[in-house]
Formats: sequence, C-alpha cells, structure tokens
Amino acid sequence: MSSISIIGTGNMARTIGALAVAGGNTVEVMGRDHAKAADLAKALGGGATTGEWGAVPAGDIVIVALLFDSVVPVVAHYGDALAGKVIIEISNPFNATADGLAHRGVTSIAQEAAKVAPASASVVKGFNTIFRHVLEQGRSDVFIAGDDAQAKAIVEAFIKSLGMRPMDAGGLVMAHWLEGAGVLTMGLARHGVGGWNFALGVTELPA
Repeated sequence: MSSISIIGTGNMARTIGALAVAGGNTVEVMGRDHAKAADLAKALGGGATTGEWGAVPAGDIVIVALLFDSVVPVVAHYGDALAGKVIIEISNPFNATADGLAHRGVTSIAQEAAKVAPASASVVKGFNTIFRHVLEQGRSDVFIAGDDAQAKAIVEAFIKSLGMRPMDAGGLVMAHWLEGAGVLTMGLARHGVGGWNFALGVTELPA
C-alpha cells in the first residue's frame, strides 16, 4: 500500500481520502485551516493524521486537491518540501461557464505545477475526469498523464488499491487533453449523462 498526503480539505479530498483509507493506505491531511484538516482526518478514520501547512508531507504521494487557481501557488509555496515526491494534480481549470478551459494555449495546470515543483518531484495528472459521486462508487477508470514512468507506476499501484483501473494517457503534455476531457464530461452531464463511468458505462440514466 501507499503513504498519501492530501493537500486540501474539500469534497474531492474527502472522497479520495476515504477511498485511500478503505484501500489500506496511510493518509495525512494538510490544509490552510489546521482545525478543518484535523476534522477531516478524524472523519476519515483509519489512523489518518494531520500535517502542518507548508511542512514536508509525510506521504510519498502528494495529492493536490485544490481549485485550479490555487494549485501552482501552493506547489510553489511548498517548494523544496515536495522534493522527491510524486505529486498527483487533479484539478479542472474550467472557464466561468464551464464550457472551455480557463487557461490559454496548449498547457495544463499539471504542466504549470511541474514548472514550479522541485526538479526531483514528479507531477502526474489524474482523477479530473471523474465526478465525485461516481468516484465514490469506485471501480472507475482513472486516466493519468506524466513524464516519469516510475512515478506513474507508483500512482497506478495507488489507483489499483482503490479498486479502480489506471489508464495511462502518455506524457504530461497529455494533461492538457485530460483537462479538455473534463470539459467534455461537464457537457455530457448537462445533457443527462452525469453518471458516466468509463469502466462500467452509463450508471445513471435521465428519468
């Protein structure tokens, strides 16, 4: 099993944290609001702990579960504390109407995070194409993208511990297209296909 640190205390942090604990992984929660992080760790159970914001994460895998516009500043803030870590970046940079990407050019939040992360850290994009309520059900396909084969193997093992199937989309450049797939998923949801699960097909049909 893996040792996981989650930076963030929102819904995705809670969902991935719960799946990680259920899968036998060691989990640490880190948040700007230490009390909120402690409450989440307590709710997760399974010996989940609370780390200090900005300190060296205890986990070998660091999941950055933040809104897209906070990801790069937070990775830069942690700086050398992330040295040697495998960083999973899960955000969707939607524009104001969620029908396009907020950033310009062929880039991604994961690629921008990699630019400010320590050279010894490895950034992997993942989990952004799965709605939270679908993720809670487990057994989803999880698309990932990253440049470091060893880091992706570590992430794949973690995903398998959640009862899910990792799907390697290629190098980190593919994170741009995974973010585009997030926009596609939103479009599907708006037209009645909000329960799409790539492993199982449509799990929820419109009434």
